Amino acid sequence: AKAANEGTPEFKLIQLLKTGEEKTREEMGKIWGSQDGLQIAINKGMQSKWIVCTKTTIKRIAEEVKDETASKLKTMLANKVPGDYDKKMLQDLKKRQLLSIKKIKFYKVTKGPNFQPKRQAEIADLTAEMLAKKTWEGVKFKKLNPLAKGKELSTGNFHPLFQLRDQFRSILLELGFEEMPTDFYVDSSFWNFDALFIPQQHPARDMQDTFFLSEPELCNSLNPDLKDNVKKAHEGNCYGSIGYRYNWEPEEARKNIMRTHTTPCSARMLLALSKEIAKTKVFTPKKYFSIDKVFRNEATDATHLYEFHQVEGLIADTKVSLKQLMGVIAEFFNRLGITNVKFKPTFNPYTEPSMEIYGYHPILKKMVEVGNSGIFRPEMLLPMGLPENVNVIAWGLSLERPAMINYKLDNIRTLLGHQVPLKFVRTNPIFCLPQRKTDYSHKIICLLYTSDAADDTPCVDLGGRRIIKKKN
Repeated sequence: AKAANEGTPEFKLIQLLKTGEEKTREEMGKIWGSQDGLQIAINKGMQSKWIVCTKTTIKRIAEEVKDETASKLKTMLANKVPGDYDKKMLQDLKKRQLLSIKKIKFYKVTKGPNFQPKRQAEIADLTAEMLAKKTWEGVKFKKLNPLAKGKELSTGNFHPLFQLRDQFRSILLELGFEEMPTDFYVDSSFWNFDALFIPQQHPARDMQDTFFLSEPELCNSLNPDLKDNVKKAHEGNCYGSIGYRYNWEPEEARKNIMRTHTTPCSARMLLALSKEIAKTKVFTPKKYFSIDKVFRNEATDATHLYEFHQVEGLIADTKVSLKQLMGVIAEFFNRLGITNVKFKPTFNPYTEPSMEIYGYHPILKKMVEVGNSGIFRPEMLLPMGLPENVNVIAWGLSLERPAMINYKLDNIRTLLGHQVPLKFVRTNPIFCLPQRKTDYSHKIICLLYTSDAADDTPCVDLGGRRIIKKKN
């Protein structure tokens, strides 16, 4: 307002000089009263071409001068809306401190359609009392928001590993398998090793690989129906095999251990099957599976723990071979969503031939071992009393390895053990396996016939159906 009424500094400066008059800076400074303010006036006067200056003098060159800046300021005092003026001019005046811009907000309050002199609270629930007394008629209810998030409840959560376990069980049941009882963790070395034709000198029976019990150290007795036959198989010259040619010790077989696999359950089921055959004189093909915890005394790393869950399956039939085993495994993993499956020859004491199963891990970006498989040796089956023409194909895999692939984890400790984050258990979404089904007519059934199979020989496919190979 002062500059608008009295004039800008450059206009005041030009008023102190007559046209063509020249004065020194020192003289003008005494008249002006401030060198700093004088310099601002000189700069703007030169910019407006009203004066010319040297290092020591100031000279007026303009005859008639009009203070347009002051006129603009007067206009702005009358119309104080900044949007009506040039932004560059406003910034220049603001920089020179001739102008300040302030935002002033105005609100207009009017009566709305729901205006009430006294505020009435909205009711959220319609109660039985309101219905009985008919007080709901004059009440205003809150609007319902069906998209509103409810209160988060602190409840237990189903572990992601067990979610996958149930899906594994469903797949195997759909394929016609029967679940075996596995309700014991402690077993004797006889069932865990000897009955499976694993020699008593095998490295797997050492302390560094197996957890042995100190109390009770030994089991009470060995199975009377199987003990003598197992002894003959190990010592040799029986069942068409030379065996391992050593003196089999019953005391070694009585040592109690934490089971290292669930195959002892398979051995018990096969022994029960042989007794059924002996009683009925009829052999019926069987398909069994189990999913339960096993224990290994081994070094822990990103893919190994002291304890883990083993998925095991077997098929007992007269016409099953390695081709059927590969077909069954391929179909099983296909239903898990793991299509890139490879096999590698290996050695197992109780299967021959034997194969390791590998699946591709998308996080580790490499093939990782997910299971083992093979055909049970005659030295394991014949002592149980099974007919010589009955073969048993079997496979086992860790539940944790496919879970790591499906949940895209690079460390097994994130999935099982004391290092599992509770947030992972609570917030991890349920993983649903893709519903993939193999075209049996082209991929699996063709694997169910061996090259030496007789015509009209019944076989069992993955879905539990009986298939007859017809003559051409």
